[in-house]
Order: sequence, then structure tokens, then C-alpha cells
Amino acid sequence: MDTKEILKKVRKIEIKTRRLSDHIFGGEYHSSFKGRGMTFSEVRQYQFGDDVRAIDWNVTARYNEPYVKVFEEERELTMLLMVDVSGSELFGTSNQFKKETVTEIAATLAFSATQNNDKVGLILFSDDVELFIPPKKGKSHVLRIIRELIEFKPKSKRTNIAAALKFLSSVMKKRAIVFLLSDFMDDDYEKTLKIAAKKHDLTGVRVYDKHDEEIPNLGMVPMLDSETDTVQLINTSSKSVRNSYKANAFRLQDYYINTFKRGGAGTINTRVDESYVKKLLGYFKHKGR
Repeated sequence: MDTKEILKKVRKIEIKTRRLSDHIFGGEYHSSFKGRGMTFSEVRQYQFGDDVRAIDWNVTARYNEPYVKVFEEERELTMLLMVDVSGSELFGTSNQFKKETVTEIAATLAFSATQNNDKVGLILFSDDVELFIPPKKGKSHVLRIIRELIEFKPKSKRTNIAAALKFLSSVMKKRAIVFLLSDFMDDDYEKTLKIAAKKHDLTGVRVYDKHDEEIPNLGMVPMLDSETDTVQLINTSSKSVRNSYKANAFRLQDYYINTFKRGGAGTINTRVDESYVKKLLGYFKHKGR
């Protein structure tokens, strides 16, 4: 992909996701993720309905009429996007690959954070951390993140979520809002997730294809494992083969949901042929209550 084509793709994603973050997610993001506390803003005259505990007695005595202290939320936050770039992300039987949906969701979240003047960082991982972009503010920084999501070529096709979470805990010393975007075709990450979720506001975003969960009856079919590059001849007309495939998919899904729940982290599930907008909006509204 040449530079001109990459910039064209970046611009296309920017236009689509910027509109979503500006008109839909901005307010929801702000109310869902609170700042570190309240900081003093100003003093103003008391108005009917103000909390009497907010009265500034020194100023009140000086002016002989009641004044109250006004506080505002300290909004200095950091968002970190952890994105799975393993081989299984280059799969899709609908309109687009899982990777493309993941890129759109990540861009939407990044622009929502930028709208609130928050820092945004990126971790791209396979079975190791392939790229780390430290959190910074600004539109140009977000566009760099989107460009990396589009054009980055990972060294490995395998997945190791535990290794990515371990890296997160080592590089992010302060509390951050963390979105982990993957199809979660992995297990054995519960211990590292619990450690990360205690320190950060962590949400898993599972992006999957309908055929991640079940395969149709197509007879004998050569199937490529996108993470090992091995091809096997699979008898999809066998009910036991289809059931085994489905059982393994739901085992990994249950592991993902239960692991995040036990760790005190949030989860979002969205299929590539579904509206991730509704899923994100529903999650933000629920979290902001």
C-alpha cells in the first residue's frame, strides 16, 4: 500500500469516526470516565438550591452576603488502546475483516478522548508487544495511531494476551482508561488481567465474525489456520466436527466474559456485521450511571 492510498484510508476513517465521536460519543465518554477528583474553580453568589456546605464563609463575611465555592472535575485522563494484530484479525466473511472493524472502533474511542483533551496511547500486540506509542494529546497524534492501525505489519501471527497485559502493567504507572480490542481467541490470561484491572479502568472489546463460532456444512474443505499458516482438510459435513468447532469457540467466549467479570473489568461484544455504534453507546450509558 503506497503513502497516497494509506492517507486516503486514514482520511476516510477520520471522517466516519470523527463524526461519531463528535455527535454521539463525546458526552457519553465524558460522563462514563471520571477525572481524578474535583478542583476549585471560582467563587460566586449563592443561588437558591445551592448546597449550603459549599458556602465560603470568609468571602460571605467580607461581602455580607452568601457566596459559594464552585468546583469542577479534573479531567486529565489517559486512554490506552491495546489492539490485537495477530493473524486471526485478518478474517471476515461479511463486508469487512475484523481488523477493519477494530480500527474503526479504536479511532472512534481515540477521537472521543481527544475531544475531552485526554491523552491517547497505543499498544499493538501479537504473541509479543509489536509497537508501543506513548500517550499524547492532539489530532495529529490520533491520526498517527490510525495510520499505524491501517498499515502496520506484525512480525508474528500468534496471540498472547497475557504478555500484552504484563507489558501494560510495566509501562503505565498511573491509572489509565484501557480498551483491549481482540477476538479473544486465547486463554490463560486471567492472572495478568486481574493485576491490570486493579490498577486501570479496563474494558475488553471482542470483535468477532459469525464463522468464528460455527462453520457451515460445505463438505470437505481445506482450512487455513491464520495464526500458524497450516492448512488442514476439514470434513464440515460431520456434525461432530461442527459441534466441536462451536464448543471451542464458546469456551473461549465464556473464558473471556467470566475472566473480565471476575477481574472487575467491563466487556463489549460486537460482530463485524452488527452496529458497533449501538454496542459502544449502550456500554457508555450503562457505565455512566
